[in-house]
Amino acid sequence: MKIMKRTIQYSLCMLCIMAVTACQQEEIMKFDPTMAGLNIWVGTSGGAIYEEISYNYSYALEEGSVTFYARVYGVPANYDRTFTLEPFGDYIDEIIPTIRTEEYVMPAGAVSGEYKVYFNSENLTTEDLFTEYDGKISFRMVDNDTFGAGAENMQSFTVVLRNRIAKPDNWDSANYPQVALSKYFGTYSRVKYQFMIEHLGLIDFIISYSASTSIDETTNTVSPAYAVYLQQMMQEKLAEYNTTHDTPLTDENGDIVIF
Repeated sequence: MKIMKRTIQYSLCMLCIMAVTACQQEEIMKFDPTMAGLNIWVGTSGGAIYEEISYNYSYALEEGSVTFYARVYGVPANYDRTFTLEPFGDYIDEIIPTIRTEEYVMPAGAVSGEYKVYFNSENLTTEDLFTEYDGKISFRMVDNDTFGAGAENMQSFTVVLRNRIAKPDNWDSANYPQVALSKYFGTYSRVKYQFMIEHLGLIDFIISYSASTSIDETTNTVSPAYAVYLQQMMQEKLAEYNTTHDTPLTDENGDIVIF
C-alpha cells in the first residue's frame, strides 16, 4: 500500500511539473519580442516625472516647444521604431491649430530618447486665448505594431497653456544702481518683449551698475556692458527676422519694432 501511495504521489507531482512546464512553454511561444511598451513623460531625462509642465505662447513669437521623454518598456530592437502622439482634453478645438507633433523615431538599439511637441502662437484661434485663464492639453501615444502603452503613470503627459506677458516694472524707470530697460531696448511693446524673451531667454531681468559679473543667473542681473551686448544681439536677430519675412516685425500698435 505504501508503494502504491508513493507511486500515486509521484505521478501527481510529475503531472504538476508537466503542466507548469507546458504553461511556461506556451507563454514563451506567445511572447513577441518585437512588441514593447513605451513610457512617456515630462520632467527630466533621468526619470523624474512632473504631473504637468507649462508653456506660455507669449514666450515665442512664432513656434516654441515642450520637451518630453520616452523610454522603451521592453527590449531594444535592431531597427528603427516609430510612434505618434494623440492630443486630448477639454480645450482641444482651440488648441489643435497651434499644435505640431511628428512621427517620432526610437533609433535601432536605443531604449530612450528626448522629443518635442511644438506650439505656434501665430495659429491661436483668438489673440486673447488663455490670457485670462489657463488651458490644458494632454498627449498619449497611439498604439502601433511595435509599441503599446507603458507603465500606468507614464502613458500620457499634460501641458498647461498660458498666453500672458506683462510689462516689466523696470522698463521705463528704475532706482539707482539699476538702469531702466528702455535705455537699451527703447519703447516697450508686447511684441518687442516677446521677441526678446524668445531670443535672449531672459524674463524680467535687471540691469545694474553694481553688477559684479556680466550676468548673474541666480538674480537675473546683468551689467551695463552686457546689456549693450544684448542690445546688439537683438539688433542682429531683428535684422535676420526682417530679411526672412515679407514684412518687418510690427508690434501690436502697428509700429515697426526697432532696438
